[in-house]
Amino acid sequence: MRPCRVVTATRWAAAARAASVAAAAGCTAGIVPHLAAAMAGLAAVLHASALLFTAVKLAGVAYLVWLAWQALSAGGALNIAEGEVGRESGWAVARRGALINILNPKLSIFFLALLPPFLSGQVGTAAAEMAVLGAVFMAMTFAVFVLYGAFAAEARALILGRPAVLRWMNRGFAAAFAALAARLALERA
Repeated sequence: MRPCRVVTATRWAAAARAASVAAAAGCTAGIVPHLAAAMAGLAAVLHASALLFTAVKLAGVAYLVWLAWQALSAGGALNIAEGEVGRESGWAVARRGALINILNPKLSIFFLALLPPFLSGQVGTAAAEMAVLGAVFMAMTFAVFVLYGAFAAEARALILGRPAVLRWMNRGFAAAFAALAARLALERA
């Protein structure tokens, strides 16, 4: 499971639908810098510069490790226990979602590889075409993240009624973030 999906699902599982939508919006907004970098040609610089890629990657790894710790901490930022809802503002949840995507250097490379084959080849319209394709990708991303959250909401009653299941879910979220951090740490530029 990708980090943004985990954050969005935990907010819905916490019955904080507005927070889940904020998480989905933040994750989607975190795509904008990478799309802009691809449009400006900076994604190619990130891909070519091992030092820059490594710096962004290590920041992302550190953030994922922090999220894993939060998932294990009682009352942590990803807590889905009854009564823990509403402690965070929608902006805080959205900011967390945005940071997850902003600190993922692979997203810029994804856009660098994904968008050019779908462009018309007209130099004058390339930026507009990339913006439209990026907007379509962002709309689809937002919709998928909201659907992940909706499925988590359906499972909420089963989870909250069983404290052992809740503990193991938090451990699972922590393991997912730790595994994603390890995977990102091992990525090459």
